[in-house]
Amino acid sequence: MSAWPHARRMHSQAAWIGLISGTSADGIDAVLVRFKPEPEVLAARTFAYPAELQGQLVRCGQSDVSLKLSEFAELDHRVGLAFAEAAESILAAAQQQQVSVAAIGSHGQTLRHRPQPPFPFSLQIGDPNLIAERCRLPVVADFRRRDMAAGGQGAPLLPVLHAALLGSSDEDRAVLNLGGIANLTLLSTNAPVQGFDTGPANALMDAWCQRTWQTSADLGGERAQRGQPEPQTLRVLMADPWFERAAPKSSGRDQFHLNWALDRAPQLTQISAEDALATLLQLSVESIAEALQRQQPSCQRLIACGGGVRNPVLMQRLAMRLPQLQVESTAAHGIDPDFVEAIGFAWLAQATVEGRAGNLPSVTGARGPRVLGAVYPA
Repeated sequence: MSAWPHARRMHSQAAWIGLISGTSADGIDAVLVRFKPEPEVLAARTFAYPAELQGQLVRCGQSDVSLKLSEFAELDHRVGLAFAEAAESILAAAQQQQVSVAAIGSHGQTLRHRPQPPFPFSLQIGDPNLIAERCRLPVVADFRRRDMAAGGQGAPLLPVLHAALLGSSDEDRAVLNLGGIANLTLLSTNAPVQGFDTGPANALMDAWCQRTWQTSADLGGERAQRGQPEPQTLRVLMADPWFERAAPKSSGRDQFHLNWALDRAPQLTQISAEDALATLLQLSVESIAEALQRQQPSCQRLIACGGGVRNPVLMQRLAMRLPQLQVESTAAHGIDPDFVEAIGFAWLAQATVEGRAGNLPSVTGARGPRVLGAVYPA
């Protein structure tokens, strides 16, 4: 199941930088990592967006928001500069440790992800030319569209990393990424790796907090814990046909945004704000649990990463909903849950530079393995 033996390891002594801002748009996760072949993280940090820029990115994630071409180009430039500054800070850490860096893998910031035909597309911003120019290193970016050109979803792309880091020959496992959107990687002892998005994780809860209390998130889950899920509202939200759609499937904030929830369940505004938040949290729990039980009923261990791991109420509700499983963080396996995705895009950058495929057709539905991304020279 491990991906490491297939690496050519042309840059075995070099380190790689991975950069990503997820669908929550809460900041840029950056890592400096060396693959030996297992990842050795040398530096890791999250860089917050300026408040005004973050607010604009969150607004742009709504499906009914449009931008003028000039506004889009300016936003692409501003996000590119923010990614370049994050990379420069990580480069400083590399210089302090006297570590050479081979290249930077930059996922960018997703504004739209719509993999459905007839015109599937995925749009990430954060101009990689600016990063290459500022850092004087090759940058690998635009990871999703080659898989989509081959008929795939373009997401999720990290199940190959999950399998290498967290797979087991002794038990069936699942890896759960709790970003703005939740996705599962299914690691069976006797079947190919599978992976797909399950629906919202933090995106709706964060948007509700921003709308109601002008805060970025429900830190610690305190507000949701004071509320109670409203059963009828939860049933209405769970009735969206997307949740029953077969894999491969992927989604984004433009699918699961706050207007989606309010249009389907206007009663969210008629119950207490804490009850509404608790309902949105339970929507994440139910959609994850139902997908896992439907697709891998033999699962014994659920290993979570992403920002949602920091919400103890979300983790507790998942454990309560799935009592037959061991629910834990990647921290239990020595991997910081905040930086799994950034490590993944550093690994994908290495794969691209070395000419190795980065996608798993069993996950994305692509016609075959593909080398992902484009290289922007130093």
